[in-house]
Amino acid sequence: MAQVLQVEGRPRQYPQKLPAAAVLTALGVVYGDIGTSTLYGLKQAVDAGGPPTPETVIGTVSLIFWALLLIVGLKYAILILRADNRGEGGIVALLALLDARHAPRGSARASLLVVGLIGAALLYGDGVITPAISVLSAVEGLKIDAPALAPMVVPITIAILIGLFLVQRKGTEFVGNIFGPVMFVWFVAIALLGLKGIMQSPAILAAISPHHAVLYLSHAGPGIAFAVLGAAFLTLTGAEAMYADMGHFGRLPIQLGWFAIVSPALMLNYLGQGGLLLADPHAAENPFYLLVPRWGHYPMVAFATVATVIASQAIISGAYSLTQQAMQLGFLPRMRVTHTASHEKGQIYIPLVNWLLAVGTLSAVLLFRSSDALGGAYGIAVAMLMAITTVLAALVALKWGYNPVLVVAVNGFFLVIELVFVAANMTKLVEGGWFPLLLAAVLAFLMLTWRTGWKLLEQERSKLRQPEDTFIEWVINTPPIRLPGAAAIFTAASTGIPLCLTHHLRHNHVLHERVLFIASIIVDAPRVDPSERIKLVPVGAGITRVLFYFGFMETPDVMEGLRLACRKPELAGIDPENITYYFRRVMVIATDKIAGMSVWRKSLFATMHLNANLPAAYFGVPPTQVVEVGLEVEI
Repeated sequence: MAQVLQVEGRPRQYPQKLPAAAVLTALGVVYGDIGTSTLYGLKQAVDAGGPPTPETVIGTVSLIFWALLLIVGLKYAILILRADNRGEGGIVALLALLDARHAPRGSARASLLVVGLIGAALLYGDGVITPAISVLSAVEGLKIDAPALAPMVVPITIAILIGLFLVQRKGTEFVGNIFGPVMFVWFVAIALLGLKGIMQSPAILAAISPHHAVLYLSHAGPGIAFAVLGAAFLTLTGAEAMYADMGHFGRLPIQLGWFAIVSPALMLNYLGQGGLLLADPHAAENPFYLLVPRWGHYPMVAFATVATVIASQAIISGAYSLTQQAMQLGFLPRMRVTHTASHEKGQIYIPLVNWLLAVGTLSAVLLFRSSDALGGAYGIAVAMLMAITTVLAALVALKWGYNPVLVVAVNGFFLVIELVFVAANMTKLVEGGWFPLLLAAVLAFLMLTWRTGWKLLEQERSKLRQPEDTFIEWVINTPPIRLPGAAAIFTAASTGIPLCLTHHLRHNHVLHERVLFIASIIVDAPRVDPSERIKLVPVGAGITRVLFYFGFMETPDVMEGLRLACRKPELAGIDPENITYYFRRVMVIATDKIAGMSVWRKSLFATMHLNANLPAAYFGVPPTQVVEVGLEVEI
């Protein structure tokens, strides 16, 4: 496992390019989820309010309009996007900025780590539900013109989702090139449909005034008000992607995409659906599809299905990226990562994550069987994640020296709104809200078990490592047989002598003429400048420590780094293609020897450690050049 270091200081501001292509691409990757919420968001909110009376319709549309304006437009697009870690966003970037991973156990900052890991786990819950509800809601459009096809909705949805997960291993570059243009057409189409609905009932424009939302919620009664709030929140799901994907596109393209295209299209469509409901309350069956002219129903079902697949793809790709970051920072064990595009390092595929997401998503479809039922499971994880993001972003702002009164006032305002949404979604706990929370709880528990177990393991290994001075003195006083050539030993630490070398030397009494200690160090920054990538530290007796520094958004290409390091004068004559690589294979033994975790959790960690991807495979070392040294460590 790679070591993690901190990089202090406020992020530097990098100039952002502003090509139209970046805005267009962001439409598909960033806004696919929130853009397809129009399929089911207003429908579920109106259903939760009872009969679609004019007061219910106008009040609900007003609530959605202002939620989009405040939570997505003001909070995310303007404020949260400022909390970047050298241009990167997302929950992992916030944890890095707060230095939560290096906090002493039991401290307040250590508690932030637990909160952040719960937030990361909630993203996986969102990743399971989003493809299920999005594709289901699109396919359900078939029932309007062909009610006899209702039994086929679930099988068609499952077939589409299975196909989506099957193509992941081939990479998504061929689909990615059309994501942006397709979603641009989608937003234009839903905006035009919205204008059609507004023209039918211009009275819906009254919903632009927020007092209609306040009056409706205050008169509806607590039960109905909370149900409507929980359902209306579905229109906000996907907002977190604006922050999480900031590093891929830049702040300005994401902001322009929202304010120039996405926000106007969404608001027009929700107003249009409301206008349709004012003109025809029976359209509450499916206001989105009933806005479409009858001749366009089937083409729109096909178009909506494509749009929801794009939204699902963005969520799945985001899960891969989050998993890679979590592995880098020591929150998850190593897994096999495949790069699906040689020229684009961000395009990765993680088989285990793909199939776990597939199992979770297909289980959600089979368990709930309709978008209405899935609405009960959707939203609670995202609402909690939004609240966690608000708290962490406030702490970052305080760390950067912003006025505490202003920070508390602004972030407190949004936190109160989001906690209301969390409470409203909690009313759906029995209906299905338990599903993503259960997934998130299991994942957060596994993350914390892995991190705590790894710390205990490293604590015990550090006791067994020889100090460098003692080892060099041993080699000089009792010189072993020196083998010609060089050897490279991978180690998790940047100090001390690797256990596998001590073990090897004690039993075989031989040592290569040149020895490299290789350590991969992950810093609390997204990327490391290539000029600062490599550090060489002479140890003595022909031994050199080679330290590679990587950011948490980078893939640690140690072999490429070693080729560059061997061009330096200190390592002249060493050919990475002709040296022996030594790795340790540690067998963890769970005991009650040290405190920190219960024995059964230590056993769980030992199982995770045993099944983690081997370091040699993870770092891409040729198998024919690898020698493994076994070692048992009790924790």
